[in-house]
Parts: sequence; C-alpha cells; structure tokens
Amino acid sequence: MAGPPRRVVSLVPSLTEAVARTVPEVLVGATDWCVEPAGLDVLRVGGTKYPDLDRVRAATPDLVLANAEENRREDVEALRASGIPVWVTYPRTLDAALTSLERLLAALGAAPPAWLLSAREAWSPPFTGVRRSALIPVWRRPWVVLGSDTFAGDLLARLGVDNVYATAPERYPRPPLAELRAAGADLLVLPDEPYRFTADDGPSAFPELPYALVSGRFLTWYGPSLAVARAELEAVL
Repeated sequence: MAGPPRRVVSLVPSLTEAVARTVPEVLVGATDWCVEPAGLDVLRVGGTKYPDLDRVRAATPDLVLANAEENRREDVEALRASGIPVWVTYPRTLDAALTSLERLLAALGAAPPAWLLSAREAWSPPFTGVRRSALIPVWRRPWVVLGSDTFAGDLLARLGVDNVYATAPERYPRPPLAELRAAGADLLVLPDEPYRFTADDGPSAFPELPYALVSGRFLTWYGPSLAVARAELEAVL
C-alpha cells in the first residue's frame, strides 16, 4: 500500500473517536458501540467481541483497528488471513496510550492533534494530595475487579487513588465478596462500563465504604476523552 491508509475500519470505540476527530475522511466503518463522536455516519459492523467480518471486508479497508482486550484474537487473525492489515493496540499505562495514539495518527498521516497535546498537558502535573486506597469493580455476578497492570489502574494512581488489587497476579481477579469487603479499601470506585454500576446497583454490597460513580469513558478510553478525563474524574473522586 502506497502512502497512509485511506479506508479505516475501527473495532475500538476510543480509537474510532480518535480517528473521527482527527482524520475523519479515512473512517469508513465502526462497531455499534462506537458512539463518539455523536452522529457518526459510517458503516456499522456489529459488536466489538463479535463483529460481522463480512461487513468489515465489504468496507474494503486498507487498515482495521483493534485492541487486544476488546477484540478477539481469532477475528484479528481471520482479517489478516483475508489480506487486511490490522493494527492492534494494548496500552496498560497512560504514557503507553498517548504514545500509541501518536504513532497511530502519524501512520494515518496526521500530526499530533490539539486534543492529544491537551491530554499530555492535562496529565503532566503530579498528584500532591492525600492518597487513598480503592476497590474498583468492573463486573458483578460474579464480582470482577481491576487487578495489576491496567490502564484504568494507572489513571487512578495518577489521581492519588491506589488500587488495593494492584499487585494481584491477575489483571482482572474474581475474589469472593467477603474477600473484597475485607480488602482494606477506603473508597469504592464504580464505573458505568463494562458493567453499568449505579447508585442502586453496586454500593449496597459494600455498606461501609464511601463510593464514587465514574464514567467508564473517562476511566478506560484512550483517545480525545483523555484531554478532559483528569478534570472529570477529579470532580467525582
């Protein structure tokens, strides 16, 4: 392929937003879960876990964007077997995410956009307040929490919120509820994705803990939302 890709299908909501806000003319397809920016008018190819690969191929992309956690390896391999290049991301820290975004956009022929520069600036000052320890569930029935080496965990640590399971051998442990209650956290952080925790669904399982409901987009997406994520998360934490 000569020159930057001109037809891109994104299977990752945060990357869809990044491309749509930076080089919108190249984006030809996205998943049903790609809801940012609002009003995005491209071919829809199904979900992130089970995209319709025939629809992806029908878009005749010269690049597909995927993520090692959000998308299945077999789908990536199937697309590559069809001769379609797939760019797979896997950032587990803020620095890695910012670098990955800059590399991707450069590959699409774009200079670092204003939102990426703003994100770097917003996250550059270190946290100087009193640190707290937190339990961060991402699912229930069964309970699943953030463990070690996660992007969301790194963001929270930069805001003075230390994950009590940050040294767990798994990235997403599934401890029993009794263990979670005894983990020693002084804060419960409840995102609204992938499980949609609310004031009526989640906090009652931990009656002794104060809780914060946070936007999953600001906690887990790596893209334009990072430019405002720090301020948004600090406001609720």
